[in-house]
Amino acid sequence: MNKRKVCVVITARPSYSRIKTALIAINNHPKLELQLVLAGSSLLDRYGSVLKVIESDGFVITDKIYNVIEGESPSSMAKTTGLGIMELSTTFENIKPDVVVTIADRFETIATSIAASYQNIPLAHIQGGEVTGNIDEKVRHANTKLADIHLVATSEAHERVLRLGEYPENITTTGCPSMDIAKIVLEEPDLDFNPMTKYGGVGADIKWESGYIVVMQHPVTNESEKSREHIESTIEAIKQLDLQTFWFWPNVDAGSDGTAKGMRAFRENHELNNVHFFKNMTPVDFLRLVKNSMCLVGNSSVGIRECAFLGVPVVNIGTRQNRRQKSKNVIECDYNIASISDAINKQVSRSHYEPDYIYGDGTAGQEIADVLATCELRFHKTITY
Repeated sequence: MNKRKVCVVITARPSYSRIKTALIAINNHPKLELQLVLAGSSLLDRYGSVLKVIESDGFVITDKIYNVIEGESPSSMAKTTGLGIMELSTTFENIKPDVVVTIADRFETIATSIAASYQNIPLAHIQGGEVTGNIDEKVRHANTKLADIHLVATSEAHERVLRLGEYPENITTTGCPSMDIAKIVLEEPDLDFNPMTKYGGVGADIKWESGYIVVMQHPVTNESEKSREHIESTIEAIKQLDLQTFWFWPNVDAGSDGTAKGMRAFRENHELNNVHFFKNMTPVDFLRLVKNSMCLVGNSSVGIRECAFLGVPVVNIGTRQNRRQKSKNVIECDYNIASISDAINKQVSRSHYEPDYIYGDGTAGQEIADVLATCELRFHKTITY
């Protein structure tokens, strides 16, 4: 029996944690053959390359595509996506997958969807049907309409994909694969390593054992001109609070140059004795770090998704996660120093929340593999009853 060739395209650092358990399940499935393609910022060290992490996890890379155009601007995002379409089209033509998988809503993921759809390759989309209110939402819904197989994370997302006109039999609520990793961490939560010793990074040698917070703040693509202003508000609040802090570098969206410059300039002009910066960690180590923190601060979807499962208090700043389905662990505020400080103080002064499983129960990876192994593969929207 010929195995179905499943090509998964990873385009950025956070996408690996989103899909890792599904990759394991696909790789181990008797009816599936994994083809793993890395593209975009997932290969670039300045944004936290995941290449070595993926290889150390035992996966074989089928192809690597370098398509990021420097500039961190709206035009460079469009050009990066265009180059991705060109390069992925060649890759798909060469490796001939039976089905292609695209992940969530990052701007460049639509290149995967277009390259597959235009070549009549069945397309599976993971985490469709959610809303965020910026360019990510447009890309997510565009991916949904280009996709033939929908593997969604929540019941609310399931209903939204139905309202977008997709056939019920093509939609499966699997949960989010990153909840599978959160489940492992929830069962074995101890932080059994020194983050600075294991991952290096830069900044102060902080006394994290007595309590710390984690910051992960990305630029907002439709507010990219304000990215430096936004990050300066957050970093000033963190400095004033003087809490021990692990801070992660932003991703490669429009405005990330402003975010990075704001962080570097602040470090050069102020003493930040309470902050240590990282680019990347393995998914399990990162979630253990978050689980053992007093609070996650910023605008990452980790605060909305994994932190709900882990019960970690979250301060969500600004509009990047606008309208996304949230649990009670999240307090929201705007880019105001006093508002950020007040929200952080409220969250660190309380215990963790009870886990909330709105994004899945930790079994998504295997279910995704099972659907890909058994579903009817088609590359058009017409169904004859």
